[in-house]
Amino acid sequence: MALQDARDQVDNAFRRDDPRGLSFENAFGGATSAFRRKYTRDLSGFDLAITGVPFDQAVTHRPGARFGPRAIREASALQPFDPPYGWGYSPLEELAVADYGDCGFDYARVADFPGALRDHIRGILEQGAGCIAMGGDHYVSFPVLQAHAEKHGPLSLIHFDAHSDTWPDDDMDRIDHGTMFYKAVKTGVIDPETSVQIGIRTVNPDTMGVTTIDARTVHEAVPGEVAQRIKDVVGDRKCYLTFDIDCLDPAFAPGTGTPVWGGLSSGQAAAILRDLAGIDLVGGDVVEVSPQYDTTGATAIAGAHVVMELMCLWGWTRRKGPGPQA
Repeated sequence: MALQDARDQVDNAFRRDDPRGLSFENAFGGATSAFRRKYTRDLSGFDLAITGVPFDQAVTHRPGARFGPRAIREASALQPFDPPYGWGYSPLEELAVADYGDCGFDYARVADFPGALRDHIRGILEQGAGCIAMGGDHYVSFPVLQAHAEKHGPLSLIHFDAHSDTWPDDDMDRIDHGTMFYKAVKTGVIDPETSVQIGIRTVNPDTMGVTTIDARTVHEAVPGEVAQRIKDVVGDRKCYLTFDIDCLDPAFAPGTGTPVWGGLSSGQAAAILRDLAGIDLVGGDVVEVSPQYDTTGATAIAGAHVVMELMCLWGWTRRKGPGPQA
């Protein structure tokens, strides 16, 4: 297959027969799906499902993360022509990946949203597939984590962000994009002693016992050292990786609700994620992409690349082969 196959490939989101394989559909045309994967809710024969969570209840500054999944899907059309550089394997060819579509919910009944999302993720996990979610504001990680913990038990959390999101909030029914990891610790969904946050650069007096690798530490180290520190904290435990796009500096990802200067570059994040190969990743998400604040599309492009790295990490422990290339 080659790029000239674009003459015949179009609308692979609906017409794809083989769940594995690269796609040479014109990036500027066709029905948009995550990495040109097939839209389906029947995950028989699929390894991994990508799903969107178009929800934002309240963010600190700029709303609009509900448009994140749509923007990430569009940006991902740039990626399915080739294997990701440096990994040494081709996840779209080795893994059967589906676009599971978006979580449905009644926007006028906000209190019902967490249950709707938990049920949505359960519908994926009960079919035996892994799950990568695209948000949505960062609250969405809590119901997703709850569904994963039901299956796997308490998880180690790898959390890329500018904010620790562990501000105290003992009202477990309250929907807040800054308190969900406080609740995740309090309810036993994650194990703080084997969890780590990367890129933090805002004040929070109580990180609930989670290890913090702040942004300055990342800048003063090399990516491989940061990745090894993460691995040392998590060990061989099953883990979940959440990537708030505002972990990146606004110069690299301006399209987010809570931009904070001094963040990671896209290059630093890419190298750290690559060097996490070997962790026992059971699921992950990328959140808070708000495309309307970024006319360049750079934020959505970063989000799509994070999803690809999560796909690579998820598949890594489920295959045999050479390690990622330098």
